[in-house]
Amino acid sequence: MRYLTAILFSLAVAFAAFPASAAKIDDQFQAWLKTDLWPEAKSRGISQKTFDAAFAGVSPNLKLPDLVMPGTKPKTPQKQHQAEFGSPGSYFAPIGNVTAGGRSRAGQYAKTLAAIEKRYGVPGEVVLAIWGRESGFGTAKIPYNAFEVLGTKAFMATRKEMFRKEVLAALEIVQRGLADPGQMKSSWAGALGQPQFLPTSFLKHAVDFDGDGHPDIWNSVPDTLASIANYLVNYGWVKGRDWGFEVTVPDSVTCSLEGPDQGKKISQWTAMGIARIGGKLFPANELKAEGFLLMPAGRSGPAFIVTPNFYVLKEYNMSDLYALFIGHAADRIAHGDKGFSGAWGKVGGLYRSDVAAMQRGLEKAGYDVGSADGLPGFKTRRSIGVWQAKNGRAATCYPDKGLVEAMR
Repeated sequence: MRYLTAILFSLAVAFAAFPASAAKIDDQFQAWLKTDLWPEAKSRGISQKTFDAAFAGVSPNLKLPDLVMPGTKPKTPQKQHQAEFGSPGSYFAPIGNVTAGGRSRAGQYAKTLAAIEKRYGVPGEVVLAIWGRESGFGTAKIPYNAFEVLGTKAFMATRKEMFRKEVLAALEIVQRGLADPGQMKSSWAGALGQPQFLPTSFLKHAVDFDGDGHPDIWNSVPDTLASIANYLVNYGWVKGRDWGFEVTVPDSVTCSLEGPDQGKKISQWTAMGIARIGGKLFPANELKAEGFLLMPAGRSGPAFIVTPNFYVLKEYNMSDLYALFIGHAADRIAHGDKGFSGAWGKVGGLYRSDVAAMQRGLEKAGYDVGSADGLPGFKTRRSIGVWQAKNGRAATCYPDKGLVEAMR
């Protein structure tokens, strides 16, 4: 009984301390707003009225991820097992919802999509795929106060400087009358509205397509769809080109040729024995243009020849799998649900710390892995392939337990 009493007393002390700690952090946050953020906002033309309205009643949200409490240092779990490090195939599980929703809305918004494609050159199915992936075609809840999220992260997140730029951009949106503070609803990461634009992206890419005088990515479907298309165009979307094609890659072609910096004319890839799935021919205009090898799971998954438009899609979210999801979903919206011909192997299952350790080992051996961040991007994948070939192993171009052990 005495032991239970001691436990209850300890818990009571802990819970009593937390509000005090939170109150202290709030005091620090309010001081930061007044003495740090406000002077810079003022220098950028933000009025006191706008600033006060934006942060009225706002306190730091300590439930947000990636926060660093004042007086502490960032900590990354040594063993961090996340979905991204399992089989890439699991990433495509929700694609049916996006494609079904996209096809139903393709007819509903046919005139708007046609007008957008005429103006921007981006196919409607690509715009629909992004809309579906980002916000479930506007049905996803976007409940957060953007100033609470962005302010908290600018004050105490691991990427403070990035979020500082975003909260200042959010203030500019309100200052310019593009949205009221109450309209500034975001995700937990501070992304706004149906296309999930960060505030800097809103200022650069959001457009008024319904003609009411202001871009509204929270409530207007035409503005949302056109803003997505404008975003892609501003990042270099090439009108008339596809995003990419699923292919077969013979053993004679090494997977270490992957990457946007190792492009060849698609006709050159075909001369090496790479062919489209199902015996289809590449369009004549594509054969003359540059393409890039993409093998997101190395030899343990589908392979692709992608175009520069793939890397434009990647600008929306810096992930090969994201861009592939969007391109594949767009194809299925336009041509019917059909999965990849190649199967995703049972790859992944490694802790992020293990992948990072392997990357550091490759770096010590003189390989460029991009960054030893635990994420197996194309530079890591192809470096693995080169190392494997030099060490008498079959080149798979994807991390595995044996490779992690070899690099320790």
